[in-house]
Amino acid sequence: MAKRIQFARTGGPEVLEFVEAAPVEPGPGEVTVKNQAVGLNFIDIYFRTGLYPAPGLPSGLGTEGAGTVEAVGEGVEDLAVGDRVAYAQGPLGAYAELHTLPAEKVVTLPDAIDCETAAAAMLKGLTVQYLLRQTYPLQGGETILWHAAAGGVGSIACQWARALGVKLIGTVSSPEKAALAEGNGAWATIDYTREDVVERVRELTGGEMCDVVYDSVGKDTWELSLDCLKKRGLMVSFGNASGPVEGVNLGILNQKGSLYVTRPSLNGYADTRERLESMASDLFAMLESGQVTIDIAQRYPLAEAGKAQEALAGRKTTGSTILIP
Repeated sequence: MAKRIQFARTGGPEVLEFVEAAPVEPGPGEVTVKNQAVGLNFIDIYFRTGLYPAPGLPSGLGTEGAGTVEAVGEGVEDLAVGDRVAYAQGPLGAYAELHTLPAEKVVTLPDAIDCETAAAAMLKGLTVQYLLRQTYPLQGGETILWHAAAGGVGSIACQWARALGVKLIGTVSSPEKAALAEGNGAWATIDYTREDVVERVRELTGGEMCDVVYDSVGKDTWELSLDCLKKRGLMVSFGNASGPVEGVNLGILNQKGSLYVTRPSLNGYADTRERLESMASDLFAMLESGQVTIDIAQRYPLAEAGKAQEALAGRKTTGSTILIP
């Protein structure tokens, strides 16, 4: 038997149960990973609340973790028992001591990257990789706006943007978070609790506004984000922290300057083994070079996953949070 977090109904953190469950034996093309650390992400909350439906209930939770291969299924040739690995996609169930998933979703870790760093970096780091290098291939010299710049994804984005020579303006909710984002490489920060974001962007850019806005907040910042773009700028909506964006009139994109908009996801980019390995290699190279470092600011026992999610949803965290089985 192995411990895991599961939920039998959707709702608040109280629906999460810490239970013992029989490990799933790996089938053809699958591996079982013994997790040393598990990543905490906002998408986990979306599944818990029902915003994103789980395939069935009761359900495991989480898609990101790192550890060692415990068992391999038939036909798996690239991985062996004892290999150090990490993953960010696959079936729900990473909030567990043991997790079985397709081998094609698992990558081998370089010696220089430990499991805790990998668990904190995989989903967030791969997200930053596709956003900055693929959704809009930044070349350097661009000015971008990034919401929640002191969070787990934002902290990585600030560093990666700096390495690319991009001016990242980050929105934050306190002077402490502003200092954190700027320490990570943000060109400028805006405290949205006391500053007008659009007007401040106009001041910072001399009226030019931004080439791209990266928005993981969703409903509450949709129009504000559009107003921060220059003509023909790109709005990248990649999260729903305040709720999903709904009822959009496409005419508003015309009215605000022939804008572009996209709603990407990691699964839409890391959709083949080859693409996943290429993206992970890019991320690992940034980590090994020291141009991106991972701030694991919070660690919780796996049994306290609900408490960790409450802190994340309440904007009480900075950097990355991991769960320890």
